[in-house]
Amino acid sequence: MTEKTIFSLEKIIFFILLGLITFFFFFIIKPFFFAIFWAVLIAGIFFPLYKLLNKKIKNPNLCAGATLFVIFLCLMIPIGLLIDLLLVEAFDLYKSFDTNTSSWIASLTEFLNTLNKNPLFGRLDIDQAFLIEKSQDALKAITAYVVNHISAFTQNTILVVVKFAVMIYTLFYFLRDGEHLISSIIANIPMEDKHLRHFVDQFFNTAKASLKFTFIIGGIQGFLGGLIFYITGIEKAVVWGVIMFALSVVPAIGCSLVWAPAGIIMLFLGNIWQGIVILVFGALVISSVDNLLRPVLLGRDTKMHALLIFLSTLGGIAAFGASGFVLGPIIASLFLAAWKLFMEFYQESKAIRPS
Repeated sequence: MTEKTIFSLEKIIFFILLGLITFFFFFIIKPFFFAIFWAVLIAGIFFPLYKLLNKKIKNPNLCAGATLFVIFLCLMIPIGLLIDLLLVEAFDLYKSFDTNTSSWIASLTEFLNTLNKNPLFGRLDIDQAFLIEKSQDALKAITAYVVNHISAFTQNTILVVVKFAVMIYTLFYFLRDGEHLISSIIANIPMEDKHLRHFVDQFFNTAKASLKFTFIIGGIQGFLGGLIFYITGIEKAVVWGVIMFALSVVPAIGCSLVWAPAGIIMLFLGNIWQGIVILVFGALVISSVDNLLRPVLLGRDTKMHALLIFLSTLGGIAAFGASGFVLGPIIASLFLAAWKLFMEFYQESKAIRPS
């Protein structure tokens, strides 16, 4: 009895220590969670290339380094250039808002005066002072948002560089040792290998599908948005196309955050046909790309319903920020996999239950 009590006490103390050590371990790596997450994800995507190189070059370090170089050329350098372009243009946009506020308000006033002369709109008795005041508030809010987020990004440059360095360092070892690491984790978790492999496959399949189709859909939407802006004479159409590409990670409403205000502003400025073309083209063509392709392409690869993809993407972005457009669907996919596994266990236990 005493031995059992001592043994139980030792086990309790051991599990308490294990819990505390695990907690502090995750606490110290918490600042680099997203860096490690992206390293795992990119390593999973480019691992077939590493395996192909490793068949010809029997040097794991050299193969990992070569794969990392390809990742730089194909992924990181283009993304870095796009971010640099957006930062520069965001400063210009902020200056434009700041210096041209009065001209925007004057154009809005002129547009409202024109509307009031029309008998149909005149009956609406539009409160011009209220609309102009709210428009000024909106312009101030936009300029404040732009400058605050740019300032926050530039102030955290050192932290961004450190996280990027951690991601690159981690990515190298995940490419080289990732397969062995996954096998070791699976071997040491008290669960059937096929079930753990299912979760790992579900993680990478969902992540790859989310990234792949987000880039495809975003590229199409960004191209179409930039093209219609160029046709209608909006300055820096390429930059706005890139911004729509970035916002396309938000399903259904992402790109409309750009083309809808642009169309309305063109109407306010008196460019009637341009505003109508932007709004109609955005609603019928740009939005259709997302609404038609995303559920079909992403749903086919992840085997998730379109509504679940939509909710998990929005929820992921709200919970995890920019990385949430991948993390959200991954968590939803693992949730479905876990419940599917639970139902299998339940059916098995029901089948072997004595009658």
